[in-house]
Amino acid sequence: MRAVDNPKNPWRSAHTELLAPEPLHAPQVFEEEANSILSENDSPDVPFRFAVNPYRGCHHGCAYCYARPTHQWLDFGAGTDFERKLVVKVNAPELLRRELGRRQTELQAEVLAFSGVTDCYQPLEASYRLTRRCLEVCRDLRQHVGIITKGALVARDAALLGEVHRAASAVVHFSIPTDDAADARALEPFAPSPERRLAAMAAVAAAGVPVGVSVSPLIPGWNDHRIPSVLQAAKAAGATYAWMILLRLPREVLEVFTTRVQEAMPLRADKIMSLLGQVRGDGGLQESRFHQRMRGEGPRWQLAADLFALWCNKLGLKTRTERPQPPPRPRQRGLFDAGS
Repeated sequence: MRAVDNPKNPWRSAHTELLAPEPLHAPQVFEEEANSILSENDSPDVPFRFAVNPYRGCHHGCAYCYARPTHQWLDFGAGTDFERKLVVKVNAPELLRRELGRRQTELQAEVLAFSGVTDCYQPLEASYRLTRRCLEVCRDLRQHVGIITKGALVARDAALLGEVHRAASAVVHFSIPTDDAADARALEPFAPSPERRLAAMAAVAAAGVPVGVSVSPLIPGWNDHRIPSVLQAAKAAGATYAWMILLRLPREVLEVFTTRVQEAMPLRADKIMSLLGQVRGDGGLQESRFHQRMRGEGPRWQLAADLFALWCNKLGLKTRTERPQPPPRPRQRGLFDAGS
């Protein structure tokens, strides 16, 4: 990896600006020539097999992000390093084109997930445009695409996503755990506001791309009472489905999350941590077992799950288990065929 630190270019015709408050310490950016771009997942809890992550680390700095420990593979930390030391895979689009072509038979019926362990529409994307270029590859090679993001920048690519959807299929999941701007800023300090995410959702939906909302993670005492208002706002912005999972606190994330809650919401911290213990059943805060780690138990969890189901039914939102798989391609049609 090589660090990036350049003077301002007076001849540059475009400029970027943050959609959220600037961090106290400027992020440090590293560029790398990656060896591969497709990562494969075999977890029964995750609804995709292959993922593309053009970046490592995430500027949004969400305290609860389950991906934080992956930064330690780079000999960085899972805390502030995750949001301040960001890695850019500068050859991601070229790698994706090569790998999709090489594994045509294996991948043509799969949904390629963007943002398995990072947000593909974090602020770096405004300058590097790697996600956009990867989507152009998916459009050209008719690859099914699924995106999960908090980034309002996805609205820039609404028309392109429409082209991907017409060539194969595309769907965009917006992570909006709460529509309370102050609560969002407390635990998602550098992510776009819920209002901006909803506006981006409306823009993508207007381009004819299916959109949904993830009311996740569910954190009792923080956002469970916001379930109805989030679902109503998402429906008004064009969402057709919704899903929700319970907060996971693997390894070092527990320390990061606990510290952030105590600093940002000191009057609610004890209640939130106590309720988390209750919905985990045994009073603990960590759960790593498959089929158990993304859902809770007990009265508090059941109340949230019932409230979610009630409002999804009322609004006509499909739930995650009802979300359709990508349409099958005819066997005789190749990945590189013309037309749609």
